[in-house]
Amino acid sequence: MSIEAVIFDIGNVLIEWQPERFYDAAIGRDRREAMFAAVDLHAMNDLVDRGENFQTTVYATAEEYPDFAAEIRMWHDNWIEMASPAIPGSIELLRALKAKGVPVFALSNFGIESFEYAETKYDFLGEFDRRYVSGHMGVIKPDPEIYEIVELDTGIKPAGLLFTDDRMDNIRVAEGRGWATHLFEGPEGWARKLVEQGLLTTAEAGLAPGTA
Repeated sequence: MSIEAVIFDIGNVLIEWQPERFYDAAIGRDRREAMFAAVDLHAMNDLVDRGENFQTTVYATAEEYPDFAAEIRMWHDNWIEMASPAIPGSIELLRALKAKGVPVFALSNFGIESFEYAETKYDFLGEFDRRYVSGHMGVIKPDPEIYEIVELDTGIKPAGLLFTDDRMDNIRVAEGRGWATHLFEGPEGWARKLVEQGLLTTAEAGLAPGTA
């Protein structure tokens, strides 16, 4: 079956998402390691990605851990610095697919308020044909329900969907449902996949001749 739509994850596919890197620069590696050992900040972020209020969730966590309160609040107050920079090669591929008339969707674990903020900084987030943002859906990857919602909403059979994500656990669930997938490790590999699928030519994908 031919691919009918391409689905992009956002974090670490279109926008770098490296909280540890931010904290190492802001407070030093030792302090960051101590904080991450004491506080499950990624679990906190999962709550946001499921739809809980961004600031309320982060600030409540900060109150629970007074020794790290100021640093935890950075997760909200300095969030855009963590969710940066954009990944230009991926944006170019998104736009190349759009130019070819290929439907392009987003499927991302993202909070409601944080996504709204990201939209003010990254214009390409408004270029998708459909956007599936976990905060609005109340479920996060890799829960099979989030993939089922996409299938039902688009009406596209699983084999007609090509999905890229940087996390293997998310990829495995999509594969188990019959989606075509690509583990994202950089724009060049993703570009080659799109060429292999016949969605873009080598030139359209920005690849040198003979590299696809």
